[in-house]
Amino acid sequence: MSIQGLQRLEVWRRSKDFALRIYREVLPLLPPEEKWALNQQLRRSSVSISANIAEGYGRYYYQDNVRFCYNARGSLEETLSHIVFCHEIGYMPAPLFQELAGEGEEITRMINGYIAYLKKSKQGANEPGANHVVHELQAPYLVEIPDNLQNN
Repeated sequence: MSIQGLQRLEVWRRSKDFALRIYREVLPLLPPEEKWALNQQLRRSSVSISANIAEGYGRYYYQDNVRFCYNARGSLEETLSHIVFCHEIGYMPAPLFQELAGEGEEITRMINGYIAYLKKSKQGANEPGANHVVHELQAPYLVEIPDNLQNN
């Protein structure tokens, strides 16, 4: 994997640019009392989108890549949730909110398209170890009910 490889991946570029917008346009709008709360949550979730896409890209087996894309999509939804909150509490003007919400929707479509592509192409399906599956047997749950609660 290389930075050049990632830069060819449009969904990664768009996700990275989305995080940059959050850093440049949203975080400065937050009041000082949000420094350790909403500010940090937005930082982590927005950066996590492109980071998960990159981590999946670095895996050569498509199912690993798909799993990280699911994580990226979850981070995007978390970021959008924070943006909704910022807007509704009055930290963010409506035009910026609408732009970011639209951009988030577009990135969601791109991630979904990338997931569909990965599933269809099954890249890495023939890699050594790709067909090995580890299954753990689950222990049965034992529940003890006190005598006074049993229906006899």
